[in-house]
Amino acid sequence: MNVLAFPILTLLTVVPLLGAAIALFSGRHARIVALFTTLACLLLSLFIWTRLPADGSIGLVERAAWAPSLGIEYHLGVDGLGGLMLVLSAIVTLMAVDAAQHRVHHMPGLFFSLVLTLEAGLFGSFTALNFFHWFLFWELSLIPAFFLIKLWGGPKRGPAATQFFIYTMAGSVALLLSFLAIFLATTSPSGTGIAVPGTMDFIQLAQMSASGQLAQMVTAHLGPVMPWLAIGVLAGFAVKVPLMPFHTWLPAAYAEAPSPVTMLLTGAMSKMGVYGLLRIAIPLFGPQIAAMRTPLLALAAATVVMGAWAAAAQTDLKRIFAYFSVNHLGYCLLGIFALAVPASGAAQQASQAAALNGVILQMFNHGLTAAALFWFISMIQFRSGGLRGINDFGGLRKPAPVFAGLMGIALFSSLGLPGLNGFPGEFLIFRGVFSLSWISATVSVLGLLVTAAVILTVIQKVFSGPVPEHWAAFPDLHHGERMALAPVIGLMFLVGLVPQLIVNTINPTVQNLLAHWRF
Repeated sequence: MNVLAFPILTLLTVVPLLGAAIALFSGRHARIVALFTTLACLLLSLFIWTRLPADGSIGLVERAAWAPSLGIEYHLGVDGLGGLMLVLSAIVTLMAVDAAQHRVHHMPGLFFSLVLTLEAGLFGSFTALNFFHWFLFWELSLIPAFFLIKLWGGPKRGPAATQFFIYTMAGSVALLLSFLAIFLATTSPSGTGIAVPGTMDFIQLAQMSASGQLAQMVTAHLGPVMPWLAIGVLAGFAVKVPLMPFHTWLPAAYAEAPSPVTMLLTGAMSKMGVYGLLRIAIPLFGPQIAAMRTPLLALAAATVVMGAWAAAAQTDLKRIFAYFSVNHLGYCLLGIFALAVPASGAAQQASQAAALNGVILQMFNHGLTAAALFWFISMIQFRSGGLRGINDFGGLRKPAPVFAGLMGIALFSSLGLPGLNGFPGEFLIFRGVFSLSWISATVSVLGLLVTAAVILTVIQKVFSGPVPEHWAAFPDLHHGERMALAPVIGLMFLVGLVPQLIVNTINPTVQNLLAHWRF
């Protein structure tokens, strides 16, 4: 493990909390505070990205005793997976703060304070390596998200916020119960002959799982409950991603939340569930997940296909792309569950590496593209007085050619057009999954076809055709909006054309993870 003398991961988590405290009392200047804070966080996260260990191991480790008798330790660290999620969270939060310009008139200090608190929760979740510490930040991200929906959302914000809270809290309870059981099993050594103190450390638990010791201790002290503990952990992360049928909270939350908050929900918070599967679920419960591989693959394929079909049935732009978030994250789930099989040769190992590289790259690419699309929808609402139905517009490319062109790039990125960032992640996932589970991959291709049809329909109905008279003066992007969107659009092209800028850093982590996972 690579250790940095300066606690930069702690600093990255503390900076948005300090910014939140300042923003809370800054009134109408709160957005400026939030912009400087999120920009500082982005620079810190990029610095962390450049300091990751070349061998893919956990680096920049910070470790200190907290409550040893309870298995609680202050343990931070990142590898290529965690480092990329830090960069994504910083980018998406900066985008959300920028998108909130002229959109927040009610209690702006509290709004931006909650956004920055949510960012701190994201950073803490992607750096913590002890369950207690990680769980605090996992829950910390839930609280500001609830209030951001509840206080600034649409007409049905109350039920949407409540449903979001109940679903995610139920998932958190399942996670907590499973880890309490693991802690109890590792605390009580009687009957095993092995004196192992109770632990909640992810790295130590993963090592115990790889050797078979964890399953042995759980069975010795609690009985044959290891599969049920795996189901509890899977359920907790499945709600967050979400995996069908745990997705029903998402459309209402995304539609009713203010667009900057929707950007955070889809661009960053949904990745916490996928990250949890890779950092916690598979390392600790690999054999149990492998035993459930077939039904999990069926659910992942259903998430891909049904998410796309559900999007096709919508007319509200926010609901369309809410379901597309389900669809696109279904590809990540497909790749994760497909690789849950013992490697039996070099070809299969290459397929597993391709799928896992694709999953991590897709997490970043979906977060960037989905956040950008909801930003564009926010601009449409602002210009149209709140309208966002695909049948409310038409021919907007004539009065607003720059707007239509840039949103078109984001739409084609979501479609997976080669040359844009949406393509390489999906390509790698399918390249790996076709070798590992050709049936689920073939079924999931239907999701790609439906996605293409729906996105082309959106382009046709919103931007093509004759311009209705009342939209003849639809405002195009002004200079400030173009400058704000330029780096995002540029990054879509950069990652699409040169994906090795990310893959070269995450591939050592992928190889390191696969070498230590046991199925």
